[in-house]
Amino acid sequence: MAIQNEALRIAAAVCMIHGLAQPWLAAAADPAKDYPTKPIRLVAPFVAGAGSDTTARTIAIKLSERWGQQVVVDNRTGAAGAIGVEITAQALPNGYTICIISASHAVLSATNTKLPYDLTRDLRGISQATSLFYVLTVPVSSPAKSVKDLIAFAKANPGKLNFASSGVGSLQHFSWELFKHLTGTQLTHVPYKGAAASLVGMLAGEIQAGFFSMFGVRPHLNSGRVRVLAISASKRSPLLPEYPTVAEEGVPGYEVDQWYGFVTSAKAPRAIVAKLQVAMAEALKSPEVVQRLGADGSTPVGSSPEQFSAHIQSEIAKWRKLVKEAGLVLR
Repeated sequence: MAIQNEALRIAAAVCMIHGLAQPWLAAAADPAKDYPTKPIRLVAPFVAGAGSDTTARTIAIKLSERWGQQVVVDNRTGAAGAIGVEITAQALPNGYTICIISASHAVLSATNTKLPYDLTRDLRGISQATSLFYVLTVPVSSPAKSVKDLIAFAKANPGKLNFASSGVGSLQHFSWELFKHLTGTQLTHVPYKGAAASLVGMLAGEIQAGFFSMFGVRPHLNSGRVRVLAISASKRSPLLPEYPTVAEEGVPGYEVDQWYGFVTSAKAPRAIVAKLQVAMAEALKSPEVVQRLGADGSTPVGSSPEQFSAHIQSEIAKWRKLVKEAGLVLR
């Protein structure tokens, strides 16, 4: 009888342990079930007011409304945007630290072998948020009325056409390096501290051409101070159907997209990443978000984690190929 009682006690204990384990096992099986239960940190690697910051804050508001948990935008600038990404890569992989990145981060990964992170190994794509083309712009005093005119002038005057960028190794810089490579022209790079400063440089007559966002150019276009020759997208935009693409204007294969997207730690649970993606995709469909981002010339995307991760890899490969083929040495 004593043996039977002991056996019953052991069986009861096992059942109790099994019962207690069920909620834990359920939570482990679905870590996204109650996510988020606390504020989410959204790292923005560029200054407040920049395009990435505006996009981050626009999405953060919608996520906060959806979940009843605050999504806090944390501007961590420096090292061409690398600092913010490094913070995200090293954060606890629980989905409570995410980061907005841009096409410039793909250029950075393609050109800098000493980054403290690997963008494709240490980070996981959540979703591409937007797609944004540049407009190829010249002062209204420029003799170039088309991209073909600009190329003809550059070939007739090697090194005498100055172009602006927001800094060495920036996407604006590489937009021109790709243009030079595909057209066989010699142009002179004049880097500035930021896109706004580079546009001011063109208005001041310091440079003769630049790739800028339509948001920055529009006031000066309306006042008649600048002329838009083409857009950097692969096809004409319904927002600006009157402007041809650079590729249409005699530079086949030319395409540059200043996209924005969200990433988190590569070790974050896939279920949480999926939940973030669904919420972001829904936010990008809301009329107020479409309108807000459209004012900057951005088109919402909302791709899957797999699609965005593949896009990041293809962008890095594209810029690495340019560096190799053009023999670029960044100074």
